[in-house]
Amino acid sequence: MSGVAPLHIITGPTAVGKTEAALAWAEKHDAEILSCDSVCVYRHMDIGSAKPNAAQQARIRHHGIDLVEPTERYSVLQFITLARNALAAAEARGKKILITGGSGFYLAAFFGPVTDEVPISDEIVAEVRELLRQGLPALLARLTALESGPLPAWLDIQNPIRVAKALERRLATDRDLNSLRDEFLSQRGPFADHSLTFDLLERPDPELRLRIGQRTEVMLRDGLIEEASYLLSLKLNPELASSRAVGYRATMDWLAEGRKVALDGLAERINLDTWALVRKQYKWFKRLGLAKDGSQP
Repeated sequence: MSGVAPLHIITGPTAVGKTEAALAWAEKHDAEILSCDSVCVYRHMDIGSAKPNAAQQARIRHHGIDLVEPTERYSVLQFITLARNALAAAEARGKKILITGGSGFYLAAFFGPVTDEVPISDEIVAEVRELLRQGLPALLARLTALESGPLPAWLDIQNPIRVAKALERRLATDRDLNSLRDEFLSQRGPFADHSLTFDLLERPDPELRLRIGQRTEVMLRDGLIEEASYLLSLKLNPELASSRAVGYRATMDWLAEGRKVALDGLAERINLDTWALVRKQYKWFKRLGLAKDGSQP
């Protein structure tokens, strides 16, 4: 659409090399960078999030970094507002915006709708949070009973937060999940007026595994344990993204258990958790229809 700034995205799995690729692209195209990373929004979580360091942030103006404390929630609605404000501010300075990161739910905002208008009562929120405290099986049992059949294949039943959100909407509307999803997908996305191009960075699995292992070693050497110790002292609500962040969760567990395994054992768990995140990210990339030709299908 004429007069609406085009958007470019550089994404890919964790440890693939997005940060340097984004800096190079931004310098070449006179752009500012919008971080699309659900962990980089938190202050005091620098090493484990592979957040752009001070020198990198000095090279290019960044948006979406160090926004809230680890004890606070940060929603996709807040991210959308941030992104719109960053676009407007960059345009006012005569700059383009480059979006970079690998958080699928945030990325999805540029490809279609990500939130709905379903009002959720305080009573339903309280009921679902109690089930969430009981654990994923309790959430799934309640949702399955309401659906009177198998849960939809598109629902990530391994993710308690996604299941909780689905249950809230099911309880609030008394409509089946597929019906709610069809209505949701018919909405326009928040950035539907912008043309979109992207680069999906990829590496062969053995190379990416090697890079993950090397990065874990550097993080443990450079301060991940100290950052995780600080988070542990905050007694974070387990529902918070900061509490569940890859690398931090394993290290907090290791500290809480009195460092019962050697540091090599901690590194191995972080590497396994990171690889699980990579597989989840690729599912998001497939769901969003990302292609190698650099254009939206």
